[in-house]
Amino acid sequence: MSKSIGILTAGGDSPGLNAAIRGIGKAAIGIHGIDLIGFRDGFRGLMENRIIRLDEEFLSGILTAGGTVLGTSRDKPHTMNVGGKTLDMRDAMMEVYRRHHLDGLVCLGGGGTQKNALRLEEKGMNVITLPKTIDNDIALTDVSFGFDTAMAIATDALDRLHSTAHSHHRIIVVEIMGHRAGWLALGAGIAGGADVILIPEIPYNVEKIAEAIRRRSRKGKRFSIVAIAEGALSDKDAEEVRKAGDLKDKAKSKDDARKAKQALASLYAAHAGNTLRLAQQLEQLTGLESRLTILGHLQRGGTPSANDRLLASRLGTACADLIAKGQYGVMVAARGEGTAPVPLAEVAGQKKLVPPDHPWVQSARAVGTSLGD
Repeated sequence: MSKSIGILTAGGDSPGLNAAIRGIGKAAIGIHGIDLIGFRDGFRGLMENRIIRLDEEFLSGILTAGGTVLGTSRDKPHTMNVGGKTLDMRDAMMEVYRRHHLDGLVCLGGGGTQKNALRLEEKGMNVITLPKTIDNDIALTDVSFGFDTAMAIATDALDRLHSTAHSHHRIIVVEIMGHRAGWLALGAGIAGGADVILIPEIPYNVEKIAEAIRRRSRKGKRFSIVAIAEGALSDKDAEEVRKAGDLKDKAKSKDDARKAKQALASLYAAHAGNTLRLAQQLEQLTGLESRLTILGHLQRGGTPSANDRLLASRLGTACADLIAKGQYGVMVAARGEGTAPVPLAEVAGQKKLVPPDHPWVQSARAVGTSLGD
């Protein structure tokens, strides 16, 4: 009997999702004779049994499309809002899974999706995941699809803002996505020639940034581009977050852990808008007019780059091969030009952050870019 597999996309949309769906589908159908169904809108669609048949006709023409043809949501299987109540819906999802006689479920998503897939595995479901995120912060994979496209978009924005900054002798502060990891801001900042790059992994000192800008002014360069990850924090704010994180890690009961987690979330919420405050501070400290540009969801949209289409296709076809072999409970990771199955238990809950001595960081410093420290 042929195998039957379900596919869903969860979390934020990302360039390359459709290329991955196509890669899985074409290899599964054409090589292995596997039947496929898709669940609409992530884990909620799985719970509500909202399906679509994935055949050759459906998969045709989606390679270059942005977003996800299956739709997505940020619902979590174990804490889903149903009728105004927060419920664990994993048993309901298992019922749908069995109703369709599925041999496995493929979940395409970021860090949260890896954790949610593991929660379904703990209920007895055969799961396999692919790493998707523009933040590039999923552990144990060289790169995640979506990152290359987003970095190119952010780089293009920095390129375009250079002319305005130069013409008006301004500081242009550009906020780039990245709550906990600075890969996107760092990569785009280097490629786009930013004068200052601020990332979550390296707390910044406002006065040191201002001095770097004043130093440029003394050399006759009366403009500066500051690329900042949305999660970047000043040294003082970072110390507060570190202390709150320590309390969370040292919590001795679930209630203490919950309270510490809430306190940490409140701290991050309080620091929302840091980028605007930084722009205002730099204007006061340097005497140069400052403007803020927030790229936001612009970075996630549009046609995926050739690299992301290639990566998503490689991971997708490798996923089909693993399914044919009956290998589940893994994430299909990128390894050089190849792929490798990594146990979900080793991925879930982990983040790939920028090491302070990473070659990209060293290159940025070598060309004179200030990292705010």
